[in-house]
Amino acid sequence: MLAEERRNRILEVLKEKRFVSVNELHDALRVSRETIRRDINRLASESRLIKTHGGAQSMSREEPAFSERMSVNLEAKRAIAGRAADLVPDNATVIIDSGTTCLFTAEALMERRNLTVITNDIHVAGKLADRNDNRVLMLGGELVSGESATMGRDTTTMLANYFADVAFIGISAISDDGVLSDYTREAAAMRATMIEQARTPVLVGDHDKFGWTAGMRVDGMERVRHLVTDRKLQPELAAHLKRTGIEVVIARA
Repeated sequence: MLAEERRNRILEVLKEKRFVSVNELHDALRVSRETIRRDINRLASESRLIKTHGGAQSMSREEPAFSERMSVNLEAKRAIAGRAADLVPDNATVIIDSGTTCLFTAEALMERRNLTVITNDIHVAGKLADRNDNRVLMLGGELVSGESATMGRDTTTMLANYFADVAFIGISAISDDGVLSDYTREAAAMRATMIEQARTPVLVGDHDKFGWTAGMRVDGMERVRHLVTDRKLQPELAAHLKRTGIEVVIARA
């Protein structure tokens, strides 16, 4: 594979995944890690990607569409959802975020009984409403285009009126030093409020969400109790989360 072809392939991967590690590119392109690092350095110098610790990040600051995310890492997301759902007993009050992994978490909770569910996601509400004596509270606000979920000041204001036993918060990105971030100020504010309003905040997300930043810091990371993902974390991030008191749960697909 020629150098330019290889670099274009790296950029194609970043369009799909937003972050890719040197090890993943090494496996996919069948060239040495040193070659991959040189390619990343070259593309970074041309402002075509962002070099990160252990890999590369897309220049884009826009979240992929929901329909695109529903075709990526589905088995991993279902496994994460199953482990996350184990934290919820019958009769609990649960905040469930929007997004693909949170939707699978809602599916995994469909056999629970007498839940009070607070969500901004129409798909999540549809999964859990009108079954097993559940009560579902749909957060108001403006629907985000293509997401079937509400977002914004009205959503966050309504959410602040409720407390929950458990909150499942989707991960957009977590950097190696443990900073949780999101794509917009509205999303960051809403997820920070979800963390604040729950006795047990739980982050859920697959391995593509680690090692980079999405632009807007999400406050409250020190209150998170569990992080459920599908692969072992990089040592730096794992050590930071351990110091913070966050239990990392690995769900095997």
